[in-house]
Amino acid sequence: MKTNLGRAAAVLALSLPVSTMSAQALELKVADSFPAGHYLVRLMLKPWMDDVTKRTNGAVTFTYYPNQQIGKAADMLRLTQSGVVDIGYIGPSYVSDKMPLSEVAQLPGAFATSCQGTLAYWKTAREGILSKQEYAPNKIKLLMAVALPPYQVWTIKSKVETTKDMQGLKLRTTGGAQDLTLRALNAVPVRMAAPDAYESLSRGTMDGLLFPLDSVVSYGLDKLVKHATEGVSFGSFIVAYSINQSAWDKLPDDVKKAMNEASEAITPKACADVDKEGAVTRKQMQDEGVSFDPLPEATRAEMKDKLKGVGKEWASGLDSRGKQASAALKEFEDLLAAGGTK
Repeated sequence: MKTNLGRAAAVLALSLPVSTMSAQALELKVADSFPAGHYLVRLMLKPWMDDVTKRTNGAVTFTYYPNQQIGKAADMLRLTQSGVVDIGYIGPSYVSDKMPLSEVAQLPGAFATSCQGTLAYWKTAREGILSKQEYAPNKIKLLMAVALPPYQVWTIKSKVETTKDMQGLKLRTTGGAQDLTLRALNAVPVRMAAPDAYESLSRGTMDGLLFPLDSVVSYGLDKLVKHATEGVSFGSFIVAYSINQSAWDKLPDDVKKAMNEASEAITPKACADVDKEGAVTRKQMQDEGVSFDPLPEATRAEMKDKLKGVGKEWASGLDSRGKQASAALKEFEDLLAAGGTK
């Protein structure tokens, strides 16, 4: 009953004229699929919520629902669009039919650090092609995002040392661009959301994962994996929180300003913190027995050669469906070259 009353109050507040609403206390519902204590909640979402509350002198507060309490990762776009939640974690890969162009930031070999990918994605998703072609049509507005550090191959038995070792390996992916990446190396992509990976891996229905370092620990997968590659970027993943566009449009100008300022502040800080945290996590996992195996130079060169065509293959496939993938790819590459400031 309390939750329903709180929701009703939030809806009532959003229905008020801007001049009236600016004096109203506003509670927004935020939901994601991350387990409690996930590092991206700690490094990005919670600081952003706290900052918005501070910038609005306590007028804006948030009720947070983690761990798929309201819906699975693939449901978050629909739940945000429909207003069931005001702000949702919308990973583009989980809704690739609705946001295929966002996978431009998930192609292999594109960048070496979280901040390189994050700043470029932030620019295109807030002001560029992705803003116009993905976010606007889906009636959502991006509030914060981070591109995860380059994905590696994690295996539960044998380590990967050569391109031949990849052949036939069943590895978890988020779909889309990551599927193309694994097929280019003759591996078998198994598409699934991160929360489902532990069960599949523990049952032995997969040989391993394409996953970023810190997420392996967040989902308890460090208890299962034995080996991790180093030296080649197998792609990335965009973690993004967006607000229902209608809800955004009804916010008073001072609240929009507070949110925008908080978003601009957290974006470079969150990605920098993600990059720093990776080094600490790697050491902890190493101490617990996980082997980090740098790929031999010859293997790196061979894999990079096989993967260099994935971006063009991805773009041409979407171009044929009437999407502006080649333009999105060029814009993203230009932003990477400019350090995300173009």
